[in-house]
Amino acid sequence: MSQMSGVVLTAHGGPECLEWRDDLRIPAPGPSDVLIRVGAAGVNNTDINTRVGWYSKSDGGVDDAGWTGDAVSLPRIQGIDVCGRIVAVGIGVNPARIGERVLVEPCIWEAQGQPLASPWFLGSECDGGFAEYTRVAARHAHPVDSSLSDIELASFPCSYSTAENMLMRANVQSDDTVLVTGASGGVGSAAVQLAKAYGARTIAVTGAAKRERLVELGADATVDRSANIVRELGANSVDVIVDAVAGPMLPSLFELLRPGGRYAVSGAIAGPMIELDVRTLYLKDLSIFGCTVLDIGIFDRLIERIESGQIRPIIAATYPLREIGEAQIEFQAKTHVGKIVLDVAESRP
Repeated sequence: MSQMSGVVLTAHGGPECLEWRDDLRIPAPGPSDVLIRVGAAGVNNTDINTRVGWYSKSDGGVDDAGWTGDAVSLPRIQGIDVCGRIVAVGIGVNPARIGERVLVEPCIWEAQGQPLASPWFLGSECDGGFAEYTRVAARHAHPVDSSLSDIELASFPCSYSTAENMLMRANVQSDDTVLVTGASGGVGSAAVQLAKAYGARTIAVTGAAKRERLVELGADATVDRSANIVRELGANSVDVIVDAVAGPMLPSLFELLRPGGRYAVSGAIAGPMIELDVRTLYLKDLSIFGCTVLDIGIFDRLIERIESGQIRPIIAATYPLREIGEAQIEFQAKTHVGKIVLDVAESRP
């Protein structure tokens, strides 16, 4: 068998740019590679942002629409969240790895047997998991020993590693108060769980309809996303902010931070452009951490948390891969808590 089925991104734009194909070539594992039969793949802001060209800083341009600031090579198989099993290995990889169930690290530092000067991201600079098979360097395919299903495991890689990276960068301690914005989303709900694993007091910013679910996940308190957040919580009341929202709320978030507070950001779903009084930053000695590339050891730490049961999957909905357009539309409606996952195995003939 040399062909597989999957979804390819053919142009930047709406869901109509996602095309189902039955004639995609199964990639052959090169030196240091593994070939993975994909079981499930998560739905993410990252894949949608790449599809619409959101990462481009030029006016309507697509020449810098990839994660790294370069153009995305099209057609592209997207899919940054991948769970599956190794079915073949390249030269230099132990054949005993065949059969392993793995999660794929979304931040790629090796491709085609060579180290990369700057990282690629799965489904952007290289093909990802929206197909029956995907190929990655063996070092990025992490074995996972868990009773969880492929659907459940596919909810973890991007969101949870991002959240773990943010908490580590911000040096969260057990006596900290941590505010999580967008707490019902993938990164936000992961950050709520992980902050509790650190022993921190956690405040979730969310809508009223999702409040109880966030408390179940471990939030010690919640604040409505439409509220005057400084009036609700008080200035200088928070040690760490984990933010994937940004937008107009951002200046208020800095007011919330105590002197010496830490702010970690990994997204800007409410808008990337803001006005900010820089005096707030330097007079309060605040630290800002932009978090995209995973620090060394973050993904290994995530695997340990999964295997030990410290974190649990939050599955809002499941779709077959063929219905990726509908899945992404539901995802963008933001009425869910947790992750929407695509069942790739169900889409096989």
